[in-house]
Amino acid sequence: MFFFMLIALVVVVSAVTLAVIGGREGGPLAEAPPDRLHAPLPADRPVGRADLEALRLPVTVRGYRMVDVDDALGRLGAELAERDARIAELESALAGARAAAQQAYEARTRSAETARPEPPLGPEGNGTEGNGTEDDGDRDEVRPREEGEDA
Repeated sequence: MFFFMLIALVVVVSAVTLAVIGGREGGPLAEAPPDRLHAPLPADRPVGRADLEALRLPVTVRGYRMVDVDDALGRLGAELAERDARIAELESALAGARAAAQQAYEARTRSAETARPEPPLGPEGNGTEGNGTEDDGDRDEVRPREEGEDA
C-alpha cells in the first residue's frame, strides 16, 4: 500500500510540474491578470446608494487592493463633506428666513395695534364717554314693549 501511495504522489507532482514549467504550447502558465475595479464610482454625478451597492472592490492575496479602497473611501468622504456643507448652508438659510418672517410678523402686529385707535376712557375708566352710562343718547334704540307700559 505504501508503494502505491508513493507512485501516485510522484505522478501528481510530475503532472503539476510539467503543467507549470512548460508542458503547454504557450510555455509556462501566464501570470493571472491583476484584479481591477471594474465599475468605479461615477465621476460625473454624486454617489448614490445604488452605486455603493454595485461597488465590488478587487481582492488580492492579503485582502483588498489598498489603492482602490483608498480611492473609494476618499471619494465617499468628499461626497459626505460636500453634503454636510450643503445641509449646513440650507439650515442657515432656513433659520434666516424664519427670523425674517418672525420679524415681519411682529412688525405687522405692532403696526396693526398702533393703527387701531383706543376708545376714549370715561370718568370711570370703562371706555365710555360722558357720564359713565352705556347709552350716551347718540342713537335711538328700539326695544320691545313690556306689559303695562304705555306707548
